[in-house]
Parts: sequence; structure tokens; C-alpha cells
Amino acid sequence: MTPIDTDAPLTNFSHCHEGILSQLLRLADLPALLAPVALARKTAQQSLTFFQDVMFKHHQEEEKDLFPAVQASAQKGEERLHVDALVDGLVAGHRSLEKLWHGLEPELKKAAKGQECNVDAALLTAFVERYIQHASQEEQQFLPLAEMILSRNSNHMAALGLSLHMHHIRLPIAHM
Repeated sequence: MTPIDTDAPLTNFSHCHEGILSQLLRLADLPALLAPVALARKTAQQSLTFFQDVMFKHHQEEEKDLFPAVQASAQKGEERLHVDALVDGLVAGHRSLEKLWHGLEPELKKAAKGQECNVDAALLTAFVERYIQHASQEEQQFLPLAEMILSRNSNHMAALGLSLHMHHIRLPIAHM
């Protein structure tokens, strides 16, 4: 509220209209502002669900099924040492990525709920860049090597396939 000019009372109405019009212009922008907010909430929720459900399970399957299968099938000596070094690096990468994720998760949960949050842009960038690098290393180095090693014995590849299948099958719960 501004003080009333008693010498020019109509000016007070004009100033009030200026304030109302200014606020109406800001209000008219609201739908355009809400769309990115809704997208941010949806992206945060989808990311939470995806990484909680997929990333940790993926890492676990690699560490419990894929990596041991390749290590067990690798030829002793240089090949096995190379596989072991790759596996050690990939497992360390998993832990590093999971740690970064845990640093992002609390603020992403707030964002998903539409609460005020402060997602650390540098931490998010580090997570994205490191995961891209990690996946690239697996795709370009480890998986072709795993294919070569496991393909030497069709039983080894079949055993890995069965193991992965068993992780993904939903068994019925027995009723008592």
C-alpha cells in the first residue's frame, strides 16, 4: 500500500491499476512456468524409480553373474590378469557411481514431490559423465572380451543365460 495523495485521489486508483496489471502479466506467465516444473518433477520421479530399480540390480547381476563367469572361464595367465583388472575397475566404478547417486537422491526426492530443492549441478554432471564413461568401458572393452571368453564353451554362455533368467523370473508364492 502506498500513501494516499489527498490532492490527487484519482492517481491512487491509477497506481493501484498499475500494480494489478503488473501482477496480471506475471500471472499470465504462470502456465509457461508450471510446465517445466511439472517436467522436472516427472523427470526426478522417473529417475528415482529407474535408478533404484535398475542401476543397483544391474550392478548386482554383473558382480554376481557376469564378472565371475568371465573370470572363471578366462585362461590363466595374462588373460585372467587382464580380466581381473577390468573387473576390479568396473566394481570400483559401481561403488563410485552408487555413492554419487546417494548424494543426489535426497534432493531428487524433494524435486519429485515438488518441494523446494537444491540439486547439486556439479554432482549431477559428474554422475552423468562418469556413468557414460563406465558404460562405454563395459561396452567397448569388457563385453567384447566376455563374448570371446564365454563363447569358447557354449555351456559357460548357457549357464550365464540361465543364471540371469532365474533373477528375472517371478516365481509364484506357495500358499500354506
